[in-house]
Amino acid sequence: MSEPSGATSAQTPSGASSTATAPLLDVKALRKHFPVRRGLFSSVVGHVKAVNDVSFQVGEAETLGLVGESGCGKTTVGRTLLRLIEPTSGAVRFNGQDIAGLSNSQLRPFRRQMQIIFQDPYSSLNPRMTVEQIVAEGPLIHEPGTTSAQRRELAMDLLRRVGLPPEAADRYPHEFSGGQRQRIGIARALAVHPRFIVCDEPVSALDVSVQAQIINLLMDLQAERKLSYLFIAHDLSVVEHISRRVAVMYLGHIVEYAETKDLFSDPRHPYTRALLSAVPKRSPDEVKERQILGGEPPSPIAPPPGCPFAPRCPLAKPECAQRLPDLEPMGAPGHLVRCPLVK
Repeated sequence: MSEPSGATSAQTPSGASSTATAPLLDVKALRKHFPVRRGLFSSVVGHVKAVNDVSFQVGEAETLGLVGESGCGKTTVGRTLLRLIEPTSGAVRFNGQDIAGLSNSQLRPFRRQMQIIFQDPYSSLNPRMTVEQIVAEGPLIHEPGTTSAQRRELAMDLLRRVGLPPEAADRYPHEFSGGQRQRIGIARALAVHPRFIVCDEPVSALDVSVQAQIINLLMDLQAERKLSYLFIAHDLSVVEHISRRVAVMYLGHIVEYAETKDLFSDPRHPYTRALLSAVPKRSPDEVKERQILGGEPPSPIAPPPGCPFAPRCPLAKPECAQRLPDLEPMGAPGHLVRCPLVK
């Protein structure tokens, strides 16, 4: 999924490996570095390397889970894909077209096909707009030929579909609970008939009981509308239920990638094992030993040489600081791990 410059043996995960069709989304060597400015003249004194050479694919009507600790770069990946922030380098092919270098006018036709559901349902909705205006805003921009009556009908149909009564259309966001607001956000994303949606931690701000309802809603909508998702989360137990495949991210790099069932049954990378050890037991008979990682993640401004996880890794050896390992096949087909020490 991530291939360091100059590496020839690294593997690239393929979302289309089991089918003959091309992936809907194909990301190659994506990087996003934010300049750090200081001084009177705001001189650039370094870069935050938020995303470092990340590659992956998402097929039609499938979900790729992207997980990792806060600050690992996963949200930056999602927003860079949609060009909400500009990539530093790399290719983002959507339905065969590289959109990474398109101008705003060239990108406009793709905007309606690629949408996002934000993490915070409280701040992602304009408090001065009614729910109907929020949901109908996309069609107003992308389908200017529609009438207000058509947009209202669409909004009410979508509200019904996401589990809200039609009369919600005339109310304001502050009148709803967090779970209801997230349903409004989902309806807004669906209003322009997208094919791909970035779900940026869409349930992390919700109660556990509400999380399950939203996850089930997203899965139902995917089945109905053949949607593709990049599902971003820091909780592996959440992505287990919705994702076909999972990529584990640490300090801007993908460190493990596998089918969901393989990742949970046979985690290889020490970081993945630590994340999974924090997931609650799925049965009383399950034996699980909590693995506590020492220290804090290194700064993305000055990442460590070699493997970025080496300073916290219980298996680290001196050679781990010499070079960044490639993603290499281990275990089941399609299971890739960035650590030669766990073979």
